[in-house]
Amino acid sequence: MTFALKLTFAIAHIFFFASFRILLSILLQARGNPVTQQIARSGNTHPQSAAVWDASQPVLVQGGSLKTWSFASPAVERVQVVMKTEGRPLDANLELWQGPDNTPYKMRVYVEDGAQRSFNCVIETPRGPNTVSIRNTANMEFPLVAGVVAAEVRNRESPMAGAVTQPRTIQGGALRTYPFDPNVESVRIVLMTDGRPLNSRIELLQGPNNIKQVMELYTEDGMDRPYIAIIETPGSGNVVRIVNTATMEFPLTALVEADQIGDGRGPADAVLGGDGPGFMLDRAW
Repeated sequence: MTFALKLTFAIAHIFFFASFRILLSILLQARGNPVTQQIARSGNTHPQSAAVWDASQPVLVQGGSLKTWSFASPAVERVQVVMKTEGRPLDANLELWQGPDNTPYKMRVYVEDGAQRSFNCVIETPRGPNTVSIRNTANMEFPLVAGVVAAEVRNRESPMAGAVTQPRTIQGGALRTYPFDPNVESVRIVLMTDGRPLNSRIELLQGPNNIKQVMELYTEDGMDRPYIAIIETPGSGNVVRIVNTATMEFPLTALVEADQIGDGRGPADAVLGGDGPGFMLDRAW
């Protein structure tokens, strides 16, 4: 067999397998990757996150890659973003693009366990078109699953309207902590300003210096684009810490309140039983 014939067979072999992989990826995207669907519905899932997974097409974002969701219609004024993993760490950069070289919303997200504590936030997108970008900054061994869907805007009230707890002002350079009981399963967080930029760091701690989730946020207008998120808080000893990383001239208003409240028992906790406080103590042996 001549060299030219061998080269022809090698090129045909490479072309065949490349075409097969492209066709397979197109079919999986059209029908929905079953692995992606399984990851999206595994672990702890907040009811709001579950609704987003059902309404959107979950996308697998490999480590080091970038995915975008574009909304050309100006009628889309709010989108909801959810991200999770199959139990590995989640490390990603979330951005909102509006026009060329205009990024009015940036966020860096880290979650220790993306299955136990999935990421769930709402981004205001006034004056379209808008594009949401998610870059998986972790290594190739740590993929994540993301879903972005347009959310319905029923009214234009403040996201802090109807809150049970009182919003607090956090001055630039200051921090505030919010401890929660073990029966609180998720927490709702809203951060706003009076129209000035918003720079903040939101942390979820469980125990001393044990950080489970971190969000580093920048918004060019904290009133036009406030930060709204749901953080899952399984277990006990959960504390939300909010740091205003801006200077003293840029205060922010924070609302942190319990979203879902359960019985405080985990799947491995024991359930006590018996006849009462003196069970088996008043019997004669």
